[in-house]
Amino acid sequence: MRIGLAANRLHHHDKHAALFRWLRASDTGLRELGVELHAVGRTFDAIQRLGFLQDFAPLRRYPNGREGGLMKLVAEVVGMGTPERTLDGAIYLMDPVDPSSVFPEATALKRQCVIHGKPFISTVATARDWVEVERLHAGLAPDPGADDLHAFEQHTLALIAHDAMKPAMLAFADEHFAVLSRFRSRVGTGTTGQRLNELAWSRGWPQGEEWVTRYQSGPMGGDAQIADRVLEGHCQRAIFFEDPHVARQHEADIQLLERAVTTVTDQAVCITAPRVAARWAQAAAVRVGN
Repeated sequence: MRIGLAANRLHHHDKHAALFRWLRASDTGLRELGVELHAVGRTFDAIQRLGFLQDFAPLRRYPNGREGGLMKLVAEVVGMGTPERTLDGAIYLMDPVDPSSVFPEATALKRQCVIHGKPFISTVATARDWVEVERLHAGLAPDPGADDLHAFEQHTLALIAHDAMKPAMLAFADEHFAVLSRFRSRVGTGTTGQRLNELAWSRGWPQGEEWVTRYQSGPMGGDAQIADRVLEGHCQRAIFFEDPHVARQHEADIQLLERAVTTVTDQAVCITAPRVAARWAQAAAVRVGN
């Protein structure tokens, strides 16, 4: 398994930064899984300088970002024709106020991960969650250190989908209804929320009782309303099926939600592609015994 790795400066400037909080939590899991980390220059250098991942052979250095390192990760998410130059996903720990987080190569990295159904991981919590998901799929015992990510009865889940992705969201919710119903509560925007409620009622959820608490539609501010819940610590996980192929008139609102997630990097998990969401739900079902 080959994963691209980058972090904005805020997230690797000292041993307490986000990158190293993740590595401390996930070092054992990365070694158990034999993950290859393909790290952009300054991220790689910080790992080496501060003594993390010692004797970790599958850690590879790419050029610095300004020398094309992040662009190379984008190309390898798409695939460059050989296994050695094909990535299975990317971890990019973003500082939402760092201008480089919205450079074209950063936006393209996420977009190509979504298009190719590969994980795009932008927060510490999502990175920890991804390692645990892969451990469970590998048949390893649950890591008690990840219990906080799976306390679903204490968590709120956001379920959001753009128009073209609404059928995929409904199919996902139908297949994994038992796992999603374990959350303390669920929130959604406009039409997606209504259609999910109709699905839940057809599955035996009490009539008239919302399975998903509905906010405004995305263009009318629903993304901003859910972003506020994320920032206040009242929404811990977002499954956001984006359509990367169309222009979005409310792009700023979508970016607002994405930036809210990265602002609370240790608390919020975000999943942006149906294939990745299904893999998470399958692992979660194993962990909670569904």
